[in-house]
Amino acid sequence: MKKFLKEFKEFALQGDVLSMAIGVIIGAAFKDLVTSFTDNFITPILNCIGGTEFGGKIHLIGDNYITWGAFLSSVINFLIMALILFCIIKGANKLMSLGKKKEEVVSLTRKCPYCLSDIPKAARKCPCCTADVEAEE
Repeated sequence: MKKFLKEFKEFALQGDVLSMAIGVIIGAAFKDLVTSFTDNFITPILNCIGGTEFGGKIHLIGDNYITWGAFLSSVINFLIMALILFCIIKGANKLMSLGKKKEEVVSLTRKCPYCLSDIPKAARKCPCCTADVEAEE
């Protein structure tokens, strides 16, 4: 049991897990912000354009209703969240790529001029064809 708790503690305190937890909390708060924006700005504008109540209901049998306005509001919330998250991730990836230096690939080998096999740059004799070659530095 102690080993399990130790492994769980190491897992929970990794940077990725903490970052993900913070992201979920911020995402939940951001969802409320987008929902408020949709309910208080987008829905009234659509009510003015459509000429009918956006939050309308279709009456079914008894006390059952289809609330198409609430569903459409949820679709708009989803599209706004997807667009904003796409922009945030695209920007974060751009910043991450700016911070990385391009690594130069340094070859430690070269081709033998006689047999074209790979030999170390400092070699004076090819191990394949035993030809004498000049060493590179």
